[in-house]
Parts: sequence; structure tokens; C-alpha cells
Amino acid sequence: MGRIPGISLTDQAYTQIEELIVTLQLPPGGAVSESELCAQTGFGRTPVREALQRLSGQRLINILPRRGMFVTEINVETQLYLLELRREVERLMVRLAARRRTEEERFQFGEIASAMERAAEAGDEDGFLALDKTFNELVGRTCRNPFAQTSMEQWNPLSRRFWYQHHQMAGDLSRMATLHADIAWAIGGGDEAAAAEACDLMINYLAGFTRAALDAEHA
Repeated sequence: MGRIPGISLTDQAYTQIEELIVTLQLPPGGAVSESELCAQTGFGRTPVREALQRLSGQRLINILPRRGMFVTEINVETQLYLLELRREVERLMVRLAARRRTEEERFQFGEIASAMERAAEAGDEDGFLALDKTFNELVGRTCRNPFAQTSMEQWNPLSRRFWYQHHQMAGDLSRMATLHADIAWAIGGGDEAAAAEACDLMINYLAGFTRAALDAEHA
């Protein structure tokens, strides 16, 4: 992949390595090395090392002194704790986004909503996953609250990886995409109450999905 002007090498290395982890190309529990990631991504040791430190802070990489680095395991029960936080913070964020979005951002939310609906119709799981990331980044910017935005950046990769691993077992792509699209349409329309209600419905669905994944693992 070529370099992207205006974006730091560390950010570009992070984006590539995060995608490898979220899509399970770097499997949970697997060992990783700087040299192998440098060869795989084409970036030097410094941006790769800095990207790994960032991923460690997001609980995607576990750095163990004198033992090496490992992709963290996926823990179903941890996801339920994460959803408790997401319910409160994400509800606030979508309300703020609906209140503060610009006309340009209104158009962007509409584009994302339409694209999510098309991905659901086509059964395009990878396309939806990419749109979900774009949607969360847009909500983070649009809510105009840097503390909430940082929180979303922290949990988003963990949530996307969990969905990627379990969605074929317990997920409903069409339902998931529709719930996200409903939030995007509400934010674009400037309707704070509708955005918050749609967000609650999405978290309710994710809680049920997570418990179904837990039951499937223990079956």
C-alpha cells in the first residue's frame, strides 16, 4: 500500500495493523514481531513500534517484557462491560452530533446510511465493517467533544473485532446495518431524541448478540 500524503507514517502503520487485528488476520493470542510487521506493512521500525504502543493502549496488543508481544484474546464477558459504557457515552455522543452537525456532515451521515443499507442488501460484511468504522469516526468528530471522541476511539476496534469473529455465528448483518443507518439518518436530520432512541436500540441488539455469542461458545 502506498504512502498517504498528509497522514503521519505512525497513523498509517496503525491503520494497517489495526485492520489486520480486527479482521483476525493477526489472530487472537498470536505472537507478533516488529520485524514481521515492518515487512508486511512496508513501514519502518519507528512507526510500527509507535503503532503497537497505541494498539497496546487499546487492549489489542499485549506487550510482555522479555516474553514478546501478543494479540489479545477476545473475551465475551468483557464485551458486556464495554457495552455498559457504550450505552451511556454513545447516547450522549449521538445527541451532541445531531445538535452540532454541519450541513456538510448532514450529507455525510446520509451517504453512510445509504451505503450501510446497500451493504446489508448485498450481504457485504467487510463493506459494512469499513462503514461502521467510518460512521464512528464521523460521530466522534461531529459531537465536538474530544473526551467522548477519545473514548469511542478506544472501544471501536475491540467492538469491531468482536463482531467480525462472532457475526456469522450469532449476528444479523441486515439488522445491524439498519440500526446503524437509523442512527445516521436521525443525526443527519438533527433529531436528538430519535438519535438517542436509535442508539439504545442498537446497544440492546448488541447486548443480545453478545449473550448469544457467549451461549454459543459454552454450548
